Amino acid sequence: MTDSTYHGSCFCGAVKLTVTGTPAGMGYCHCESCRHWSAGPVNGFSLWPPAQVQVTQGADQIGTYHKTDNSHRQWCKACGGHLMTRHPGMQLIDVYAAILPTLKFTPGLHVFYGESVLRIADGLPKFKDVPAEMGGSGDTLPE
Repeated sequence: MTDSTYHGSCFCGAVKLTVTGTPAGMGYCHCESCRHWSAGPVNGFSLWPPAQVQVTQGADQIGTYHKTDNSHRQWCKACGGHLMTRHPGMQLIDVYAAILPTLKFTPGLHVFYGESVLRIADGLPKFKDVPAEMGGSGDTLPE
């Protein structure tokens, strides 16, 4: 597979980023924290190794907040547009799928489905928390 390059930006365009290659994973997060942060019932994520994510414009406009050490959420200070969440423990960055318009979003799983407020019948695995290899219980739930 050849490397692909995807360009994204915040809502106003002050911050631009590029991701290259293939995401380590894509899916939906239903945790209360992501729902609260995104003001939506679910978050579509694309996870990338940090070396594959580059801010190409407006790095000085990026704000960061972390309620816990697990998730360092980043947004544009000019427009408030959400950009990504750095997950230091996993050594991955969630670049929100919605800001990468040419990325073919192909989710493979649902995480934190035990906290879901929006049931989705799509045949994908629905983990109560996260897969065991990511430090979770590995327990799945029915649709």
